[in-house]
Amino acid sequence: MGETGKIVTAAEDLVAPVNVPAQAYISPDYARAERDRLWRKVWLQAGRLEDIPEVGNYITYDILDDSVIVVRSSPSEIRAFHNVCPHRGRRLIDIPPGKRSARGTRPNFVCGYHGWTFDLEGTNTYIEHQEDWQGRLCDGLADLGKVKVDTWGGWIWINLDPEAMPLAEYLHPAAEMLEPYQLHNMRPRWRKWVVFECNWKVAMEAFFETYHVSTTHSEFMEFGQFRGWARNQGLHSNIGYDAPAGQEEDSGKLRIGAGEDPRLTTAEMQNFTWENANTNTTMTLVSVANRLKDELPEGTPAAEVSAYWLKTAREEDAARGVVWPTVDPRHTAKAGTAWQIFPNFQIGHAVNNMLCYQARPFGADPDKCIFEAAVYELYPESEAPETDWEYTEPQDWPPVLQQDFANMAAVQQGMKNVGFRGAQPNPYAERSVASFHLNLARFMGIGNPTTY
Repeated sequence: MGETGKIVTAAEDLVAPVNVPAQAYISPDYARAERDRLWRKVWLQAGRLEDIPEVGNYITYDILDDSVIVVRSSPSEIRAFHNVCPHRGRRLIDIPPGKRSARGTRPNFVCGYHGWTFDLEGTNTYIEHQEDWQGRLCDGLADLGKVKVDTWGGWIWINLDPEAMPLAEYLHPAAEMLEPYQLHNMRPRWRKWVVFECNWKVAMEAFFETYHVSTTHSEFMEFGQFRGWARNQGLHSNIGYDAPAGQEEDSGKLRIGAGEDPRLTTAEMQNFTWENANTNTTMTLVSVANRLKDELPEGTPAAEVSAYWLKTAREEDAARGVVWPTVDPRHTAKAGTAWQIFPNFQIGHAVNNMLCYQARPFGADPDKCIFEAAVYELYPESEAPETDWEYTEPQDWPPVLQQDFANMAAVQQGMKNVGFRGAQPNPYAERSVASFHLNLARFMGIGNPTTY
């Protein structure tokens, strides 16, 4: 047993039980400090490349007091700028009421206050009565401030720290482990967001582990009871399921149902998942699963049912122009079902679909956050639906996510209870929670997990 009360500073110590203090979730001072210590120091997922396919297309991304414009400045280049005019500080682009962010197309950016104008490279091209500044507006003083920007996985990433490490280095080893899934080829089927009554960390941690599934989503247990795991991956973490030998592919998201007749339980699970979660599967997978009882004889072993289901779905998708990448089952087992990209983005990956979550603070209020979820899948060329972020009240989300929302709101209130002694995550199934706070403390300077 480790030393009681010892501050955890190394990932290898997370195999032991630890305590995570409540301060990070409920303290107003902690929430205010996050702006400078965390959000202005990390790489943040700001949007998808398909959101800005043409020159002049732009999106905005806001995090607390900071707003960033991301624009396609040429067919091959994306730039990011602080969303503020260097003249008197007016935002260049306002977010329309009720919208998650701004999105559109412009040949340039014009400040609505005094008309200062900037091209797609951020260079100032017009100042009324510029001579009044006596030649002092030089060396970029009149240009837009640049923000570091890069791409990976089909996403656009920004970093407010001019001295930040390269994105490729920051994403290690998540990027390498997810590369075989070719996530950049997927397109969103739906995108929802909501302002919710909990801290952004509570929201993210609701999806950092599968330990809650047997209780929160107990209806899924009749389809299989694989044990979940969570692992530290440096700055990030991943989660997954243990699977029986010979069913390594079932350790990923595309799993068959358990029981005496996996032909039937797979169909039941797929239909239930589509109707109640509206994610983690596709209509092709559902359709093939519903035919298993007719196309395979009774008594077909589970491993053969799994292989037939996935092979048939893969072939039917290929016939309509949807090509799944091929991922070795051993890699599937190692990659798991989802990666937590520090600090606030989760990628729930599979070879033909993915579910992604993101949460951000709502102002400096530790009790509120902006919570987002997006479901992606593969589509034939030029047949992906046009989607935008849709504000959706909690009661209008898929039923399975409503179950998670109930926990999120109750956890936020419970952590304020004088009797709460700090979180005690499961060292095997919830290690991602402890890992998250270990890394968070490196940025914030406080809040390290401790042994007990």
